[in-house]
Amino acid sequence: MRITVLSVPDCPNAPVAEERLARALDGRDADVERIEVGSPEQAVRLGMTGSPTVLIDGVDPFAVPGAPVSLSCRLYRGPDGRAERAPSVADLRRALEDDDAARGGRAQDADRGWRTPRSSVG
Repeated sequence: MRITVLSVPDCPNAPVAEERLARALDGRDADVERIEVGSPEQAVRLGMTGSPTVLIDGVDPFAVPGAPVSLSCRLYRGPDGRAERAPSVADLRRALEDDDAARGGRAQDADRGWRTPRSSVG
């Protein structure tokens, strides 16, 4: 599993996202990296819709349909509905589990010779 945290330089919310991600991973094997995004062109190429954006295997599990690419701060809805600086640990765990389930399905499909397309951010 590959996880990328996209952020603008000096984003105060990126460390919050990374700390919560570490707790959500809880020893799970993953390749985690942070990429600092410094231009609108890079944000478009990487699919960043605010800082921080968490991508799991290249997909933003917290994407809001129609959200524009952005170098601005990004807020997330917490379990109680309030705005937070990063996804909650519970939401990150759920996204990781969903990705595990999807990858398991893709592995089974590959065993059968099927290819399952995966949506990507844009």
